Amino acid sequence: MSRQGLVELEAVLAIAARSSFRAAALELGLSTTALSNLIGKLERQLGVRLFNRTTRSVSLTDAGRTFVQQVAPALRDIQEAIATVKSQQDTPSGTLRINAFASGAREIMAPLVLAFLRRYPQVHIDLVTEGRIVDIVAEGFDLGLRSANLVPSDMIAVPLGPPRSLAVAATPGYFDAHGRPRVPPDLLGHKCLRIRLPNGAPYRWHFEKDGNPVQIDVEGPITLDEGTLARIAVLEGIGIGLFMEADIRDDVTKGRLERVLQDWTPPTAPLSLYYPGRKNPSAAFRAFVQMARDFGKAAMRDG
Repeated sequence: MSRQGLVELEAVLAIAARSSFRAAALELGLSTTALSNLIGKLERQLGVRLFNRTTRSVSLTDAGRTFVQQVAPALRDIQEAIATVKSQQDTPSGTLRINAFASGAREIMAPLVLAFLRRYPQVHIDLVTEGRIVDIVAEGFDLGLRSANLVPSDMIAVPLGPPRSLAVAATPGYFDAHGRPRVPPDLLGHKCLRIRLPNGAPYRWHFEKDGNPVQIDVEGPITLDEGTLARIAVLEGIGIGLFMEADIRDDVTKGRLERVLQDWTPPTAPLSLYYPGRKNPSAAFRAFVQMARDFGKAAMRDG
């Protein structure tokens, strides 16, 4: 087999896990064409076809299934051996893959991620943001970032600060023209930005006061699934938006936006970094987790 044998084996397992050349190529940092050529070369060397490929689907052949079953444990052993050696490095280096949802990533980007990169310039961070909850182990991530209440029970969690809160806000000009809602049902008389969940369903705005929960199915001129887009629309006076408070804190402080219904938006679960237990974490992994712990403790004191 060629010098690139390990890369080829990793490619086979990635495609098998995702049933997609495109998704596997993204994970491996290759183009789809390069990945296809890599697999084609391996199949020619082996003399068998590993995958059945059509324009719509990818599946393992019988030979491919046998190959994956036998190769996967051996590759895990090789990767663990590599990780063991790398863990002995004094200087953090290499790549850390982190899966997060967008609003959480925005909160830690400057104070944690970028601060870490400035301290350890030999480390590369691959930060993937998405709304769906993923199995970080199965999808090849070193760490995950979610609300504490969404962290799987078998993971080690690192709290990153005090409870967070939602914020209902619009421009002062919008409220001067249309009035300020005093209770959640008042929102039904306003233009609101609708939110689409990762599964495609519309999100009903959740409120609570004195233990009494309320859900409002707001109406408005636009539906969005990303907080930065909602912020742009609200700043342009389109209507009222629902945000993570941290996303608009600066806008509120500087008077660009005004919060309402604060007594109906109690604290929610704090952010947590999480990861599976591992025998030989790399120096980069250990350094990032320690920096996250320090960041979380400082945030708790300041909060």
